[in-house]
This record gives sequence, structure tokens and C-alpha cells, in this order.
Amino acid sequence: MSRGPTRRAVLGSAAFGAAGIVSARAATQLVLRAGDQKGGNEAVMKAAGVLQDLPYQLQWSQFAAAAPLLEALNAGAVDTAYAGDAPTTFALAAGIDARIVAAFRGNGAATAILVPGGSSIRNPAQLKGRRIATNRGSIGHALLLALAARDGWGAEDIQLVNLLPADAKAALSTGAVDAWSTWNTYIAQAQLADGARVVVDGAGGLLTGLSLQSATSAAIRDKRVALADFAARLAQARRWALTHPDDYARVLAAEIGVSEAVARLSLQIDQPAPVPIDDGVVAGEQRTADLYFNAKLIRARLDAHAFFDRSFNPAPS
Repeated sequence: MSRGPTRRAVLGSAAFGAAGIVSARAATQLVLRAGDQKGGNEAVMKAAGVLQDLPYQLQWSQFAAAAPLLEALNAGAVDTAYAGDAPTTFALAAGIDARIVAAFRGNGAATAILVPGGSSIRNPAQLKGRRIATNRGSIGHALLLALAARDGWGAEDIQLVNLLPADAKAALSTGAVDAWSTWNTYIAQAQLADGARVVVDGAGGLLTGLSLQSATSAAIRDKRVALADFAARLAQARRWALTHPDDYARVLAAEIGVSEAVARLSLQIDQPAPVPIDDGVVAGEQRTADLYFNAKLIRARLDAHAFFDRSFNPAPS
């Protein structure tokens, strides 16, 4: 005759169930703090519908540009941050305790130097010695340095005016600067709303086109499972955006308060695709680090291999 469960078995089962509940609660209490920029990861992940049923809490913080975002990463105010390779390099060179855990590559056109529609500046050579607004250490700064290196300008020919995007936009409209080196949606908005013209962009190899997801060493150690899940969902969202531009544009426009026309143009300019961290990505990062070193913006030549954690790469299919 079969017997029912013993008292010990019942207590063991109850203990296991309680442990499972505690474990589930611990998982939901884990908070991954994601730093983001206007029109960045949060917008694309919402649009792609990949934020449902997260096994952790996801806390977003929005920043006006990469510099304050990466400062927050350095201060431990966020666990992970998405930015172009140039500001990421600048931050890592300054000693930030973080590593790159995921990479995305576009064609470089998402960074461009703009002038007002009525400007006499018509070609890149005419930017030499002009006042160009951009945030120091940003991808806009990198484009200016890459242009200078390509065309043989001296240090005296680079007249950078260190401004965040909102202030740079105002400075361009008032004539306080001659040009503005900026990125993504700012380019589309300036073109459609303000009649600005692109003089040069980062396509054609002038820039690497890389955007990078970085995480603090503490997050890599203590929140690895959540961080890996976030990176996988972000890659899924970026792939979705490549094939659903109109759907993405509608969500993006609402998220950042621009017209759908501006959102669509920003997506037409460049859409980064997820790529594994491989030797080509590391070489691109090395190239950006060398650009800053040669411009004497960082003190020592860096070894880009030290910046990466390849353990978050997706498994081979």
C-alpha cells in the first residue's frame, strides 16, 4: 500500500518552496541601472517590445550627452551605459572602472558637422580654423579630429567650442559658432526644422561607426545575469529596428518629442546593428584611442584590448 509523504518530506518540500520564493523575490529586487541618451536604448527597446517579463528591475536614467552619462557610470550612479566609441574611449582613458560588454556598428553617418543653410561654408576644407561647437570628448569631437588628421590640419586649425547639444544648437542659430558637430536625431532635427546643411559626416571610413555598451566592474561581477539578459534584449531590439523603421520612428518621435519626419530621417541616416566583440571591433577602438592620443587629449597610448569583456558575446549559432 502506498503511503503519503512523510513529515520530513513535507517539511523539505516546504523549505524548497520557501527557498524558491525567496530566490524569486531576490531576482525581482535586483535593480539594473541603465544610463541612456535621448532617443537611445530605452526608445528602441520599448518600440521593439523587449522589456516585458524582465527577471529584474530596470531603472533608466536619461542624459543630454555621452559625457555626463559616462561621468555617472564612473561615479557608480548607473551600472551600464551606451555611447559612441569616442566618448567611451575618452572615459576609459581617464581611468573609469568599466569594460565594454557589447558592440554595435553603423556606417558613421550618424555623426556630422552642420552649418546654417545660408552659410558660405560648402566643403570640409572651409571648416579649417572655424569655430565648431561640440562637447569635448564626444563623437562630434572625434569627427572634427578625424577630419583634421585626414586633411593635415595643425592644432591651431581646430577651434572647438565646448558645448552640450542644446547650447550648441543655440550657438549655431545665433551665429556664435560657425558649425556644429553633432549626432543622431540632432542632425535630422537641425536639417528639417532649422534648414541646416551637412558639410561632412563620419561615413566612408572617417569614423568607425561603433557604438558601445559599457558596464562597471561591479555590475559585471554582481549583476552578470541581468547584464547579459539586458545586452541580449538590446541586440534583439536593434535588429528589430533595422526591419521596422516606420514602427520605430513612431515610438521614437513620441519618446523624444520630435516629429515623425525627424525621427524617420534620423533612422535613415544610420542604424547601428549588433556585432560580436571581435578583433575588428577592438581594432576600431584602438584607432579611436590613437586618434585621441595623437591629438594629445590623452597622455599615454592605450591598449584597446584591455577595454573589453568578450564573455558577454552571444554564443555561436
